[in-house]
Amino acid sequence: MSLSIIYSRARVGVSSPLVTVETHISNGLPSLSIVGLPETAVKESKDRVRSALINSGFEFPNRRITINLAPADLPKEGGRYDLAIALGILAASHQLPAEQLKDREFIGELALTGEVRSVKGSLPAAMACGKAQRTLYVPQANSDEAALCRSTRVLAAKHLLDVCADIKGDSHLSELIFGESAQSGQAVPDLIEVKGQFLARRALEIAAAASLNLLFYGPPGTGKSMLASRLPGILPGLSEQEALEVAAIHSISGQPVDVTSWGRRPFRTPHHTASAVALVGGGSSPKPGEISLAHNGVLFLDELPEYSRKVLEVLREPLESGQIAISRAASQITFPARFQLVAAMNPCPCGYHGHPSIECTDTPQQVAKYRQKLSGPLLDRFDMHVEVPAQAAEVLITKSINTESSETVRARVLAAREIQQQRSGKANRELSGSELEEVCKLNNQSRALLENAMNRLGLSARAFHRVLRVARTIADLQQVDTVSMQHITEALGYRKLDRKAT
Repeated sequence: MSLSIIYSRARVGVSSPLVTVETHISNGLPSLSIVGLPETAVKESKDRVRSALINSGFEFPNRRITINLAPADLPKEGGRYDLAIALGILAASHQLPAEQLKDREFIGELALTGEVRSVKGSLPAAMACGKAQRTLYVPQANSDEAALCRSTRVLAAKHLLDVCADIKGDSHLSELIFGESAQSGQAVPDLIEVKGQFLARRALEIAAAASLNLLFYGPPGTGKSMLASRLPGILPGLSEQEALEVAAIHSISGQPVDVTSWGRRPFRTPHHTASAVALVGGGSSPKPGEISLAHNGVLFLDELPEYSRKVLEVLREPLESGQIAISRAASQITFPARFQLVAAMNPCPCGYHGHPSIECTDTPQQVAKYRQKLSGPLLDRFDMHVEVPAQAAEVLITKSINTESSETVRARVLAAREIQQQRSGKANRELSGSELEEVCKLNNQSRALLENAMNRLGLSARAFHRVLRVARTIADLQQVDTVSMQHITEALGYRKLDRKAT
């Protein structure tokens, strides 16, 4: 029977659903038709496949060829099905043994010469293929990326002939194995280079211990960006599952997956001119934005008030839900977006409000208008607002003596996170309101202090829970079970930009 079935994988967000390539060759006028909701690039594959087969020395059937990409209601895009279509034609015309293709999947675009070219989303395809317990064939250019999924048997090929030879058993493609030695990467900036700013360093440590959102504010040149860039150095590494999630998002976005940074949390720094689509993702064929590329890592927004207010407001829902849903007329795609937000801003337009030696040139109205670029709901979602003041000249000139390195601080962060995992099975950031109140049992003195602060500062219910979350994290860093008045007082000290109720 002139019928073959080949398996491939589509690309839908960070998932990679199975696509069955059914090829039927029958009598009739010579033609090749592709059905199953293919877009233009998929329809054009018939010309690429024809030339690739002929130039590789195979016979192209001079008969009626029908190719069905199932399921029929799933849109198919790109050239990723070329390799599967070519093999389907060869199997249906008995130039390849069809029985050898049942436990294999294929993705790859074909050049007219038969060379196999790279495609986007090979890592999600490898992860899905592993769950189906099949072997995946990928282009050689995608080999490093696909090999990151250790649970899947992955073979890489440069040419269509290499794939066919492996299927026939004439020669064998070597199985890809991810090497641990590839994980060298570049050195991460160290906290020991930061002079002074002990309060800001302390806040950075607390934020790292529970993935809390942090806002630095202060005059220009005081080290806000420098401090933020050192946060990855004190964060714990990614688990294998988290690292696969991060790499999968980069894979579908078309960015090369850097195996040298495998296991390191991403640190994204978009420019303040970035649009809302650049941040949250979108487009006619939706792609992940910066908040998804920062998944399981840090999103740093420098010069926060310079961003468009509409752009900043789109961050509010993802900060709470940990994902972003992009809706289109035909479908809705959800990208993960569980990131730690760190931002920096000047206190006023000129930047020198409150500076000890440089006079601010802005009027109170200008300062108020500048700060009003940040809405109350957005400020509420920062766990800490920390001032980074100008340092005296002698602090900058003198060699640091008691400054701790990132390695020392990271050890305390890891210990605090271990306490959180043993107590709740999750980081403090992920605790619900009822769970927070359960792990932060306050005495009457602490409760009275917190109640008074809420009334005076006009704290919202969200801000109240964030104060508790910070206090619980401070206690974890000190490795004590009870949240005391001292911890509440310090946590309240990190809410300096909260507005009073009117």
